Amino acid sequence: MRYCCLPQGRIGQKLTQSEADAADPGSEEPVFIPHRELDVETLQRLVESVILREGTDYGVREFSLDEKRAHVYGRLERGEARIVFDPTTQTVDIVAALPQRSR
Repeated sequence: MRYCCLPQGRIGQKLTQSEADAADPGSEEPVFIPHRELDVETLQRLVESVILREGTDYGVREFSLDEKRAHVYGRLERGEARIVFDPTTQTVDIVAALPQRSR
């Protein structure tokens, strides 16, 4: 598992090959980005992008955009979701975190 930060203002944009190589040459592993490492505006744009990508709600209750934002932020804060950069596709997403095993 690798952790890193994306260049500011690059959410939704592909990295150039030289940027990708400089970040970690030859690696195709996903990179987990701590949400607190992103500036507020970048995190807001990422969360909104993920929410809007979801499409239509089919649940019993519709949620407003603000409610969905609060839900995603809460999951990030509680460690139930993580931000991941996929170097193969050069995309960023928010995914459910795997439960921690008790020792």
